[in-house]
Amino acid sequence: MAQPDSKKIFFENLSGAGKAIAVLTSGGDAQGMNGAVRAVVRMGLYVGAKVYFIHEGYQGMVDGGDNIKEATWESVSSMLQLGGTVIGSARCKEFRTHEGRLKAAHNLVQHGITNLCVIGGDGSLTGANLFKEEWSGLLNELVEQGLIEADAVQKYSALHIVGMVGSIDNDFCGTDMTIGTDSALHRIIEVVDAIMTTAQSHQRTFVLEVMGRHCGYLALVSGLACGADWVLIPEMPPEDDFCEILCFFCFEKKCQFAEGAIDRHGKPITSSFVKDLVVKCLGFDTRVTILGHVQRGGTPSAFDRILASRMGVEAVLALLETTANTPACVVSLCGNTSVRVPLMECVQMVKVQKAMDQKRFEEAVKLRGRMYDNLLLCILCLQSNFNVAVLNVGAPAAGMNAAVRSAVRVGISEGHKMFAVSDGFEGFYKGQVRLVKWGDVGGWTGQGGSLLGTKSTSLPDQPSKPLADTKALGSALQAFLSLLELLTARGKYEEFCVPMVMVPATVSNNVPGSDLSIGADTALNAITTTCDRIKQSASGTKRRVFIIETMGGYCGYLATVGGLASGADAAYIYEEPFDIKELQANVEHLTEKMKTSIQRGLVLRNENCNENYTTDFIYQLYSEEGRGVFDCRKNVLGHMQQGGAPSPFDRNFGTKISAKAMQWVSKKLVETFRQGRVFANTEDSCCLLGMRRRTLVFQPVVQLKDETDFVHRIPKEQWWLKLRPLMKILAKYKTSYDVSDSGQLEHVVHNRPKDSDASVAM
Repeated sequence: MAQPDSKKIFFENLSGAGKAIAVLTSGGDAQGMNGAVRAVVRMGLYVGAKVYFIHEGYQGMVDGGDNIKEATWESVSSMLQLGGTVIGSARCKEFRTHEGRLKAAHNLVQHGITNLCVIGGDGSLTGANLFKEEWSGLLNELVEQGLIEADAVQKYSALHIVGMVGSIDNDFCGTDMTIGTDSALHRIIEVVDAIMTTAQSHQRTFVLEVMGRHCGYLALVSGLACGADWVLIPEMPPEDDFCEILCFFCFEKKCQFAEGAIDRHGKPITSSFVKDLVVKCLGFDTRVTILGHVQRGGTPSAFDRILASRMGVEAVLALLETTANTPACVVSLCGNTSVRVPLMECVQMVKVQKAMDQKRFEEAVKLRGRMYDNLLLCILCLQSNFNVAVLNVGAPAAGMNAAVRSAVRVGISEGHKMFAVSDGFEGFYKGQVRLVKWGDVGGWTGQGGSLLGTKSTSLPDQPSKPLADTKALGSALQAFLSLLELLTARGKYEEFCVPMVMVPATVSNNVPGSDLSIGADTALNAITTTCDRIKQSASGTKRRVFIIETMGGYCGYLATVGGLASGADAAYIYEEPFDIKELQANVEHLTEKMKTSIQRGLVLRNENCNENYTTDFIYQLYSEEGRGVFDCRKNVLGHMQQGGAPSPFDRNFGTKISAKAMQWVSKKLVETFRQGRVFANTEDSCCLLGMRRRTLVFQPVVQLKDETDFVHRIPKEQWWLKLRPLMKILAKYKTSYDVSDSGQLEHVVHNRPKDSDASVAM
């Protein structure tokens, strides 16, 4: 696709011109499918291809006629925020037959379609691969029957397939997350948060059953996110004496979460069985809630919108680069990177059910992947002497409380005395330190803000007695700077020669050494939801453009990724300097769109993107230049981005990363214990635990100094800047896209980390 002397594709000079691409959704619906459809259509049109909708999945492909329609740029407008799939999805028995696939091939040839984007589960993608393998034979049959001309066999000789997995179950091997899973978790957590209030009011036990068929991902992750005391999943059935153990836990904590599972002998464990068991053994007032298809409903989360958009763009790029011998592939997520994996490799790797049928349950867990295995280990650890302190530093971020809860309970389970510090380092040197026990952090997972209290004060010049054996659980650059100060102070105060680790927690996502921070996902969802409501407020009115100011300091993460999730036309950030010419060009571009059929525009501005081009200035500029075509409104989102209950991702991320940090602290305490005291004075005993792609990595804070712009409090390199061209493409800008950033074909492997790497990789 790329020219020999360039790795960019341009709107005016496209190697993909003349190609026809069709997109369909098949199997069960999942939130985010519409975002993927939208991205395929707009990226396809961007590269000069004709793009077709295939309505009602494979059934529409077999039936043909009006089910196959050409898509336009405007036909996918206002689609990003909708749940389900607007082009329909249906299971088709006829496509499973040779005759059905012959009809489908005829319908595709009639429209000149040789490229398919299939959004569905493993069954839908396997069917697409079979269709690809039979393609040449199907065309020959059509020639023999006189339905197509002989030259069509040569003209449409190869069918290219790229898949995207749309499934709330997250049961497909080869990708960290499937489209729809995060939104389903949002629905589950919303229900659990609502149920917890009545459970506490009436001292009730609740048994919740979630979807997932033979995969326990939703039950496992939502159980971790809501602080469930018991989780039943099919991949790891409980021991034969689980009834007694379960009743013991319920007696202690009076909280229950369950998913339809099996015991070690393959017998189903139903929610009714669990309820009857609790009532019989303990006499508790117990209720069963089966969430059902509510998990598939509602608007997609910010994560699913971004994931679907990235996958849709990557799918089109993959189609442009295919040859006749290229195997069908699936666009997958690896950490924060889009990759391509061979479709049939993924399907063949899904051997979980076979392992479960043969009662090889530990192997079944490992086949789900390293992330699944670690989540299970984390929740088992949370259900189980040194002094260790936990404190929050900087501004509050949703998910902090889940992180504190995890640290406290993991620390207690490992035999430590856990102390909570109120109001950050200010409370630390004032002595606002108290011993916390297991039950003291109950119910913290779903609480927003910081229950410990947090302040953005610096360390005092003359700190009072610090606690020995401390762990700093901090927030943003304030915590990072504080650790650097503590590290320097070790030469003067031996009390600071203890293991210290920072866990990144900030809505701005501006911590060096970590791709993601606790709280950023919740803030993105707040921005996306607000933008949806703001745009909806303009329904039925004249053309209108909204100027929205987001938080983030000098970091443009929220404005950029929030803009991608909400379908913004522009996002102004500090990292990409802009001038009046670019502002004028954006206004003219939006004006041209408004003159056609676009009714609403959205522009995001990071709060510190430019000291002169303020939100008021941009609002007045757009108002004046758009006069007669559209009017403007402005909105400063403010601290609402920091508030609210944490998203499922932030709850789980906070729980997992904090548990990992606490395990590291325990290990370091043992390693540095000498002559009756802890003495840690090496650089690697003062670390930041950050996420790099899909791996949690401990990095000495002193080594991150060169990666940090301390003046503006941002990392010098930020991975999400590569997403900005996608936002412009999907907003119909005549721009370029660096295809060197496109996903590369990777093979599916299940590498297990070595024991010696346990403190590094997760």
